[in-house]
Amino acid sequence: MTAIRRFGLLAPLAAITLAGCGLNSVPTAEEHVNAAWGDLQADYQRRADLIPNLVATVQGYANQEKSVLTEVTNARARATSVQLNANDLSDPAKVQAFQAAQSQLSGSLGRLLVTVEAYPQLKSNENFLTLQSQLEGTENRIEIARRDYNEAVRQYNTTIRTFPDAVGAKIFYGAKPKVPFEASTAAQNAPTVNFNTAG
Repeated sequence: MTAIRRFGLLAPLAAITLAGCGLNSVPTAEEHVNAAWGDLQADYQRRADLIPNLVATVQGYANQEKSVLTEVTNARARATSVQLNANDLSDPAKVQAFQAAQSQLSGSLGRLLVTVEAYPQLKSNENFLTLQSQLEGTENRIEIARRDYNEAVRQYNTTIRTFPDAVGAKIFYGAKPKVPFEASTAAQNAPTVNFNTAG
């Protein structure tokens, strides 16, 4: 009777101790990171799907700017070829490669949107304006998704490094820190916009 009573008192204490060791908080935080990553991937895919329509619309009006259009098309191909899944989020090299491809595409799109300023007839085209608006909205979504992903990574990395969750994170899950998105070095320079066209 005494052993059963003692076990009855120790069982809740053991459950509380284990709960405080990250058994629930670590996988919850990791799932939050994975969900934020899925949202970010969806926004990148939305952008990749819009680009062919934007390029086709611009090509109809600006055949003389084929080099910019080719650059955007190639950058999109590179960005969609670099795949990163939730299991790779702890590998800084893979995250950096994905980030670099997406940054290159963002830069190419910026140059395309500046280039079309030289074509007033394109700006009045309803299809172009709709696509441009969709693309700008997508870029805003990507920025918000990056911020949400980085916040989820920060929370996860904090969880697996602080006591008592760090105990469960290491012993039960072998948890590794996730890699946040960082701004590219090109993002520190303001884009140059020139509305004067030669000749």
